[in-house]
Amino acid sequence: MDPIYEFGEFRLDIANKTLLRNGIPVSLTPKVFDTLQLLVERSGQLVEKDEFVQKLWPGTFVEDAALAENISRLRRVLGENSSQPWIVTVPKRGYRFAPDVRKAVAADTRSAALPQASSLSKTKLKFGLAAAIVLLVAGAAYLYISRSNRFTATPVRSLAVLPLENLSGDPEQEYFADGMTDALTTDLSRIGALRVISRTSAMHYKGTNKMLPEIARELNVDGVVEGSVMRSGNRVRITAQLIHASTDQNLWADTYERDMGDVLRLQAEVAQTIAQQIRVQLTPLQQAQLGSAPRVDPVAYDAFLQGRSYFQRGAASQDGYRKAQGFFEQAIQRDASFALAYVGLADSYLISGSQRWLSPAKAYGPAKEALRKALELDETLGEAQSSLGWLSWRYEWNWPMAEREFKYALELNPNYVDGHEQLAWYLAWSGRRIETLAELASMAKVDLAATTRTGAECGIYYHQRDYKTLMDVSSRFVNRNPDKWDGHYFLAVGYEGLGQHADAASEYQKAIELSHGDTDTIAGLAHAYVGMGKRAESEKILNDLLRQSKTNYVSPYMIATIYAGLGDKNRAFEFLEKAYQERSPDVPYFIKADLRIDNLRSDPRYADLLRRMGLPQ
Repeated sequence: MDPIYEFGEFRLDIANKTLLRNGIPVSLTPKVFDTLQLLVERSGQLVEKDEFVQKLWPGTFVEDAALAENISRLRRVLGENSSQPWIVTVPKRGYRFAPDVRKAVAADTRSAALPQASSLSKTKLKFGLAAAIVLLVAGAAYLYISRSNRFTATPVRSLAVLPLENLSGDPEQEYFADGMTDALTTDLSRIGALRVISRTSAMHYKGTNKMLPEIARELNVDGVVEGSVMRSGNRVRITAQLIHASTDQNLWADTYERDMGDVLRLQAEVAQTIAQQIRVQLTPLQQAQLGSAPRVDPVAYDAFLQGRSYFQRGAASQDGYRKAQGFFEQAIQRDASFALAYVGLADSYLISGSQRWLSPAKAYGPAKEALRKALELDETLGEAQSSLGWLSWRYEWNWPMAEREFKYALELNPNYVDGHEQLAWYLAWSGRRIETLAELASMAKVDLAATTRTGAECGIYYHQRDYKTLMDVSSRFVNRNPDKWDGHYFLAVGYEGLGQHADAASEYQKAIELSHGDTDTIAGLAHAYVGMGKRAESEKILNDLLRQSKTNYVSPYMIATIYAGLGDKNRAFEFLEKAYQERSPDVPYFIKADLRIDNLRSDPRYADLLRRMGLPQ
């Protein structure tokens, strides 16, 4: 008779192939269940890898990664704590099940044997068995319908894609697993009927031992997608499963293996399958987006993923974005039809222009050409449309087109976090406080870290010159993100707006250090020094920037603000005109709200500049 094993809050029923946790069934695939059974039956003993293979995959050649995948899933299901592991890894040999296991024997339901029956009673028995079968079938149908109705009553309308586990055995391949997670999240994000949690929020659970229902509760989602990815040469294998959060029930699981050239189609196929499993209706546009994934050169895709990895880790680092740009260029050189690589290249140029690492001509010209090519290849890329909105706003100064592009991007990809953030910045600049807050609220639904990650809320009060609220909001932002320079910058502006120049100078100095010398923060410090009566220190900063501008790009707008603070209006307008002529993104962004140029606003030349830019007086 098959035994029942108990350990911790778990009960493993071998006969019925079920695992219960505090009496609640836990979803396991058959292979994972068999892995657990072997470990539990040999509790406290080392189970060699070869033994696992012989028992689980008899007569089949299986790589170690398949076993590692099963062990990884078990650890997640059991909610393993790293300080007290359930499953101990014995390097290069196998695994050992650590907890104490109690063995119980299930009640023998067959012990009450039927008495010898007459022919009549045998006939009755036949009818009884037939009736029992009918009842069993009816019961099974009832359970199926009940379960279907339960999921219909509580449909999956929100998802989180947890970081796919890297099973390649090479830590250097983490960027590949993260990139595949990002791509699957992006494909699912295009489905408007779903709320898909951002990769930023989901990445917090990389390597976690939390149970899936707990993760789902924290992310406020109905379903969780988890799995693994293994790359071997030009082959890639994804194993994914969809878990219903409230019941911890496996709704779907599958394994896909493709050539690297079909990786985009593979990701789209997984997204489509998940949509079918949860009965989400795709619009014709969404069907087209997921059904038209092209082949891609494997080397180009690898370069693209490395570029994305550097891009996502490159905040406030010119070197990081430069490396990202190089990888995107490699991807394009290898595969000139790879639309996403053009978007990545455009974004690296846009960031370099916005951070003043490159002149507007060197940044925005290449960015515009890259976006043109991306949309020529695929006009349904919400990422490209959003970036085009940023370019239209900051460089081309075409405000109506910028807003149209930002909103169209979110039509194409309703869960695109960066798109929500960029639209929020634009609305804040436009002075539309209520709309900005609403957009930030939409962003927070898909990015639970939004309120602690973005400075867009600070931007609202910066552009409204509400310095008291700006101080309050930026102080909270700094407390949550002490290493982000923009929080310290906005806090400095708030201090300066309230006349607290010494406090402003202190925050500007922190912003300078964290931003590695951003010229906006340096110009802010120069202005604060004037307010403190330290005119000589301000002049020194000015002379340093003028000297630096002879060999490297320095925004003429920032130099203009220092001249304005020092009271030299003629030189201030001279550099404002230079900034206007080169179409510096700083001019439209700062000119309406920047307190550093307040003493220029009554000058007719200021009104003339606004008129030529098409901004309201």
